[in-house]
Amino acid sequence: MNRDRMPPLALVLTLVGAAAMVAPLVWTVLLSLKSNAELLQDTGAAFRGPYTLENYGAILKGDMVFRWLLNSLIVSLGTTAGVLALSSLAGFAFARLDFPFRRTLFVFVLLGLAIPEQAVILPQHRLFAWLGLHNSYPGLILPGLVGSFGVFFMTQYFRGLPRDLDEAAALDGASTFQIFARVLLPLTVPAQATLGVFTFLGSWNAYWWPLISATTSDRFTLTVGLASAQANYAQTNGLGYLMAQAVFASLPILIVYVLFQRQIVNAIGGAVK
Repeated sequence: MNRDRMPPLALVLTLVGAAAMVAPLVWTVLLSLKSNAELLQDTGAAFRGPYTLENYGAILKGDMVFRWLLNSLIVSLGTTAGVLALSSLAGFAFARLDFPFRRTLFVFVLLGLAIPEQAVILPQHRLFAWLGLHNSYPGLILPGLVGSFGVFFMTQYFRGLPRDLDEAAALDGASTFQIFARVLLPLTVPAQATLGVFTFLGSWNAYWWPLISATTSDRFTLTVGLASAQANYAQTNGLGYLMAQAVFASLPILIVYVLFQRQIVNAIGGAVK
């Protein structure tokens, strides 16, 4: 008997779970491909042809759509790069270095996981207003760099790497930074890919802070911009247009996941082990 073969019941449950997760996505895509006039009469028309791309054409005709898309890319990529750099450095320090109040500081990092974004939104807004950073790329990127999850995640991953690597590199004359950059950091690529995807996803879908900080349409991210357009034209463009917006905003996330799915699986598998 092949022990690696999944039991029939487990396979059935897995397929049912997968179908339940995919069904809303399929429903959204089908609705986005139907004319709004037809959906007003019967949403069940999504399962019948003909289909059309007119809803996506309406999105692309918007004057600001590509500007919003560019803003989202800049903010998401900037946030992801900053989180990876800061979390890797902090994770290495907490996992490998001895310095005063290390345990106390790490406890504060863990406490940050329990503080909701809404709890600090008022002082954060006043701070950025005082610095004059509202309605700017730094104002949209900087708040996303202080997440505690990345530091905790990278700390745990660095702790899982053998200490023998540090000792061998130190015997060869490597400095602390060289041990970090040349020996350990390349081994964390799967973890960084996972953290990068999660960070990019969170930044791309962020709505609360961009809505507060971006006050003019030329600084809107895609989520805020499409939401503002839908609020203005919900009565005329209808359900199909709304679903097309959701699909359009989700495409970059899907592309990122497809490109880095192997690294994500490796990182999760290593964490389980």
